[in-house]
Amino acid sequence: MDTLSKANDTFAINLLKKLGEDKSKNMFFSPFSISSALAMGAGGDTAAQIVQALYFSKSGGGSEDVHQGFQTLLAEVNRAGTQYLLRTANRLFGEKSFDFNLSFKDSCLKFYQAEMEELDFFKAAEEARKHINTWVANKTEGKITELLPPNSVNQSTPLVLVNAIYFQGNWDSQFSKHQTQERPFKVSKNEQKPVQMMFKKSTFYMTYVGEIFTKILVLL
Repeated sequence: MDTLSKANDTFAINLLKKLGEDKSKNMFFSPFSISSALAMGAGGDTAAQIVQALYFSKSGGGSEDVHQGFQTLLAEVNRAGTQYLLRTANRLFGEKSFDFNLSFKDSCLKFYQAEMEELDFFKAAEEARKHINTWVANKTEGKITELLPPNSVNQSTPLVLVNAIYFQGNWDSQFSKHQTQERPFKVSKNEQKPVQMMFKKSTFYMTYVGEIFTKILVLL
């Protein structure tokens, strides 16, 4: 799992560099969601290319190691009995008229806890889209209700891979509600909006990632 974590860190930094080329916008994404969806069920030449794209090859792992690594990581992420709630859910939604490879479906279920559900994209694409959005909403405690916007799937859609992540936790050092104030938030290079912001004056750990010219503040 340590090998996979290191590869995911490298993938995350390089993806952030690419997505952050437009410095006029804020950036928020889940590298784990992207990497797990890409790796899901991959085999043969596709698996070899995925291993390279996810930087797992530089860590000495092969395609089977990737699948086993994600299996262990997902079990740890979804571990019960923690003081916080962190849940990730994977699922495949496939066109019901397609005959998907059985080993592909078995691999997704075994390593990624991702079951295949058959939908009618050909004749009822909009209903399929709403069904997927409902599944995601249920897995994220209603926080993500419109993962797939209108017209994002149609009659030519054969398969949708979905990853949903939900986190709920408490700060070790709580913010004071009385210090929450309306402050300007930078939406883009030329736009700001007033939002309610938490405030705390204290000493924190900080680091600097030179690869992406970024300061990171640690809050616990």
